[in-house]
Amino acid sequence: MKTTASWEDGKMRCFWANPQNKRYVRYHDEEWGRPTHDDQALFELLTLECFQAGLSWECVLNKRDGFRRAFADFDLDRVCDFTEAEMDRLMKDPEIIRHRRKIEAAVNNARVFREIAREYGNFAEYLWQWTDGKIIYDPVSATSPLSDDVSKDLKKRGMKFVGSTTIQSYLQSVGIINAHQPGCFLFEGNLT
Repeated sequence: MKTTASWEDGKMRCFWANPQNKRYVRYHDEEWGRPTHDDQALFELLTLECFQAGLSWECVLNKRDGFRRAFADFDLDRVCDFTEAEMDRLMKDPEIIRHRRKIEAAVNNARVFREIAREYGNFAEYLWQWTDGKIIYDPVSATSPLSDDVSKDLKKRGMKFVGSTTIQSYLQSVGIINAHQPGCFLFEGNLT
């Protein structure tokens, strides 16, 4: 397993946080792994994780502003209403990842996300119920029994591009799984 490294500011960070990319460092320090209960943030991160499948997270993160613009700031109801014409428009947008199946999946997943939110009162309730609201510490796994179960349930409900590896990454990004590495200044209970 790769280890953390000390940086110019004296903080130790996870090995994957690219010190040359300030956006990536800010994401690591201020967002990744922090317990998230806001449905709009949960929707945005799920959509971005689905686009990340087969690519690097840094690639997706570098296009995040373009995704926000293209997907109406991840306004769930607006994305649910996207038409074929709007998906065609997105295929021509160089500021996002232009992958037809992923664009279609994003709109489809928005509709399923909304159904789940209606069923549970909000999507956060659905997501956090898998761990009874508890954070799991796991800095090494690419998949887990938890990501297997959540992935299976989301697929059964109709979501696309939500395999176990994608869902493990998603659960890490929204703080259900704290995957900051030992030595990182955000490891375990340091997310305050």
